[in-house]
Amino acid sequence: MPRLSEVIAALENLWPAQRAESWDAVGTVVGDPDQEVGRVLFAVDPVQEIVDEAVKLGAGLLVTHHPLYLRGTTTVAASTFKGRVVHTLIKNDIALHVAHTNADTADPGVSDALAGALDLRVLRPLVPDATDPQGRRGLGRVCEPDHPLTVRELAERAARCLPATAQGIRVAGDPEAVVRTVAVSGGSGDSLFDDVRAAGADAFLTADLRHHPASEARAHSPLALLDAAHWATEWPWCELAAAQLDEISDRHGWDLRVHVSKTVTDPWTAHAASTATTSPSGAPN
Repeated sequence: MPRLSEVIAALENLWPAQRAESWDAVGTVVGDPDQEVGRVLFAVDPVQEIVDEAVKLGAGLLVTHHPLYLRGTTTVAASTFKGRVVHTLIKNDIALHVAHTNADTADPGVSDALAGALDLRVLRPLVPDATDPQGRRGLGRVCEPDHPLTVRELAERAARCLPATAQGIRVAGDPEAVVRTVAVSGGSGDSLFDDVRAAGADAFLTADLRHHPASEARAHSPLALLDAAHWATEWPWCELAAAQLDEISDRHGWDLRVHVSKTVTDPWTAHAASTATTSPSGAPN
């Protein structure tokens, strides 16, 4: 079996820490570089439920997309929920490694996996990485379907192909509008509207769209918006990343067992469709 340091070196080659945003917290959070690793678990969120799954699996390494301590901390006391995660990991000899914005902009990266899940052909990055002479790295992707779709059909495809969540897919725009070019961005994407319009996309599929940015984007152009759950847009990357590590393991003769968690860690657990037949009067802004 490989040592943790060898596996981490392979992961750093896929997603170099220096390509993460300056505000991000990526890399190895917990782990002894000399420990041996036989099983690896990939997941979106480093929450207790996922850590317990790693313990049950007998994993020696947990790789997550989201950081455990994005804004730093002054304590890892087990009386805090993040501290309990750290204690559980250490007690069970499980390392934790994070690939966040460095995985977002990688080639292939989070949005490539999202496009693949939706059966869309990637044309180019939505926001190219200026340091990549080949023009393949960057944030988001501009894509096209194999044939034109309506907004409704694209939303139905997303609802069918992405992991099921309580939110499902929200749509802003004409459901019958024709979509020939789609911009996608895993995770929160409402800071990218200018880039999406510049790309000439007919629709933009992302997550965490807020009221005012979405409203202003719709007033600005006919761009259709498809808002999926944050977790659902990033989970396909776990399968992509696991396949990449599998290939590296085969090449090095490591015989790693690589797994992807199917545990839904989206925080929303239920959805009730609106049934009101009249508009409320005097509603606050």
